[in-house]
Amino acid sequence: MSGAAFDMKLFESYKPGLTAFCYRMLGSMDDADDAVQETYIRAWQSWDVFRQEASIKTWIYRIASNLCLDKLRQAKRRVLPVDLSDPAAAIVAPSETLPESAWIWPSPDFGGSPEDILVRRDTLKLCFIALLQALPPRQRAVLILKDVFEWSSKQIAETLNMSPAAVNSALQRARETMSRTQLRSDEISRMDAEPEPDLLSRYVEAFEQFDINALVSLFHEEGCMSMPPFPMWVSGQDDLFKFFTLTRWHCEGSKFLPATVNGGYPALAQYMPSKDGSVLVPWGVHVLEVKDNRIRHVQNFINTKLFSRLGLPEQLDR
Repeated sequence: MSGAAFDMKLFESYKPGLTAFCYRMLGSMDDADDAVQETYIRAWQSWDVFRQEASIKTWIYRIASNLCLDKLRQAKRRVLPVDLSDPAAAIVAPSETLPESAWIWPSPDFGGSPEDILVRRDTLKLCFIALLQALPPRQRAVLILKDVFEWSSKQIAETLNMSPAAVNSALQRARETMSRTQLRSDEISRMDAEPEPDLLSRYVEAFEQFDINALVSLFHEEGCMSMPPFPMWVSGQDDLFKFFTLTRWHCEGSKFLPATVNGGYPALAQYMPSKDGSVLVPWGVHVLEVKDNRIRHVQNFINTKLFSRLGLPEQLDR
C-alpha cells in the first residue's frame, strides 16, 4: 500500500479516543491536538511499511504514545495554581503570570459516544488530570491505557514496546503513586458531582450585577478562587471580598454564557467590556467546584483561546 491509500475515515474513527488519550497524557488541548495531527501525518507516511504485525489501532496508538513521550521528555510538569503555592498572603491585583505551558487547561468534548464519556467522566476531572501529571510519562501512559481505556496488558505491551511483565510492574507503581500523592486540587475536588443549576444562576446574577456581598456569600468560609496563568490564588471569604473589591474596575459589566468542559462538566464563560466599551470580549472560563451547594473553589481559566475551542462566540453585544 502507499501513503495515499491511508484510510482517513478509519483514522477519524480513532480520533476522539486519541485526543482523549493525548489530553490526559499532556494536560493541554493545544498539545493534544498537535500530537493527534502529527500522529496522522506519521501514520500516513508509514502506511506503506505497516506490515500488520499488530492491529491498526495498536499501531496508531503506538505512534501517538511515542509522540507524547517525546513531548514530555522536554516539558516541565503542568499544574493547577492551588498545587503550586499557598494562597496569597496579601491581596493585591495579580500581575505575575507563568507561561501557558505551565498550566493544566480544561478541554472541550472529544466527540466520543455518550456512553463512553459517562463511563470515563471521572478521569477527565481537572484534579485527576493534575494527578496524572505527577506520574513518570511511561507509567502515565500505562495507567491511562489500562485503568481508563481498559486495554489488556498484552495490548499495552505491544503499544509501548514493553513486555507484559514490565507493563504490570509499571501499572502497580503508577497506582501506588496515584494513591499516595497528595494534591490540594484533589482534596478540594472531593466534593459534590457538579454544581446545581440554581447555584450557577445565583453566581451569574451576583457576578453580572457585581454584588460582592451576594457573590462572596455563595462561597464556603474556606472557599477559594484561582486564575491561571496567574499563580496567585485567593482563599477565604474575607480575602475573596477584598479581591473582588480590588478587581471591580476590571470585572464590572461582565456577562456569562453557559459552557461544558472535561466530559460535560458545567462551566461559565465570562465576557468583559472591551477597551472602548463597545462590545464584550472573552476573558475567562469559570469552573465551579462545590460542596453542600456552596462554592468550594472557582477555577477561572483566563485563556481566550478556550472560547473558540468550546464553540463560543468571539464577542457579545452589550
